[in-house]
Amino acid sequence: IQELLRVMRTIDDRIVHELNTTIPTASFVGKIDASQTCKELYQSLMEAHTSRERIIKNCIAQTSSIVKTLREEREKAQDDVALLKQLRKEQTKLKLMQSELNVEEVVNDRSWKVFNERCRIHYKPPK
Repeated sequence: IQELLRVMRTIDDRIVHELNTTIPTASFVGKIDASQTCKELYQSLMEAHTSRERIIKNCIAQTSSIVKTLREEREKAQDDVALLKQLRKEQTKLKLMQSELNVEEVVNDRSWKVFNERCRIHYKPPK
């Protein structure tokens, strides 16, 4: 999942470049429709952020379910070392997924900050 998220975060990694190449400077303002460009970029960012958050939350829900099931099995068979190992592995995976939500928040905040700095005079996103 981390590789998938890395690939999905490319839009956020490239936002500065995207804004520099698509939002015109004062001398080129008549040649490019900056408001349309900002609107399209806004929609791309919204879609990317929404889909990544949905994927992360879905993984957290699935892993939580597995952890719950393993805990219940562990209560019944406390001597099972393999079960304990699997439980620990799933708990670690769950913590990793939860930390990915925090990473996602930081990535999103950075992207929106850059977007707002460059597009605020060209496009006002809906509330």
